[in-house]
Amino acid sequence: MSVSVLGIDIAKQKFDAALLSEGKTKHKTCKNSAEGFEMLRLWLEKQGIQEVHACLEATGNYGEELAIYLHEAGHMVSVVNPARIKGFAQSELLRTKTDKLDAALIARFCLAMKPGAWIPPSPEIRSLRALVRRVDSLIDMRSQEKNRISTAHESVSLLIKEHIAYLDQEIEKIRKQIANLIGQDPNLKRKKDLLDSIPAIGKVTIPHILAELDDLEKFNHVSELVAFIGLAPKETLSGSSVKGKPRLCKIGHARLRKALYMPALVSIQCNPVMIAFYNRLKDKGKNGKVIVCAIMRKLVHVIFGVLKSGKKYDPNFQPISA
Repeated sequence: MSVSVLGIDIAKQKFDAALLSEGKTKHKTCKNSAEGFEMLRLWLEKQGIQEVHACLEATGNYGEELAIYLHEAGHMVSVVNPARIKGFAQSELLRTKTDKLDAALIARFCLAMKPGAWIPPSPEIRSLRALVRRVDSLIDMRSQEKNRISTAHESVSLLIKEHIAYLDQEIEKIRKQIANLIGQDPNLKRKKDLLDSIPAIGKVTIPHILAELDDLEKFNHVSELVAFIGLAPKETLSGSSVKGKPRLCKIGHARLRKALYMPALVSIQCNPVMIAFYNRLKDKGKNGKVIVCAIMRKLVHVIFGVLKSGKKYDPNFQPISA
């Protein structure tokens, strides 16, 4: 029995779907709304399709509602990194790009690569994620306004200052909502208390980790989490003549990398374990950026161990050697 796959190219206002079944491809364009989701369901029924493996790119909030709708309807859903789709397109030597062709490409990728199933986040995590990302947006907006003050004309400088004060109030209000949400959810509160035991992981960073790293069970080893975040070293070696400097592989979760940057800098000031690690790397002649990235990776190891074990951070913990 052949597997029917559904490739979806998602956009803000609409999505293009390509149904690949029994070697044939059929297309459908729908609104990216509840009305469009229902239209897609009826279209699949009309094609005689009861269950599909749907695949779409991870494009922020645009595709989340559709992915949840399909998951709750009993379909297998995969949400994949756009870089994988791009690589697959390059392997096919495609030269033309349209929404319709992209949907068909994603369907072929799904059929060939069989990506893993996506598990939707809980309603609490979705709310937390939305609030955390809203704070980030407001902070970026506030930074832009602060940068304008020095060059602003006196006729608008007061307006800018008033806007900054308003943004300060909004940020504080949302942070209180975040704290209340975490405090009222036993699972989130337990994880928050565990993360709070790690030096340099403070009240600003913890919500980011809880919001963006909700499904730790899908990682069997910390190296998988390091790669997911995009902190794994990338080497360039080929033959005897090509030997590039190891660089940070940034194919991963940029929000988590950003959230861990400041804690890495703080930890080399307050955490004896990290200070000793920092000094060892410095004695080896490593430059500042390399050291900070290494500290970030070590923090990921600590976070992974604390959340997986359910035990608070212990600076004296020594793993048992086999």
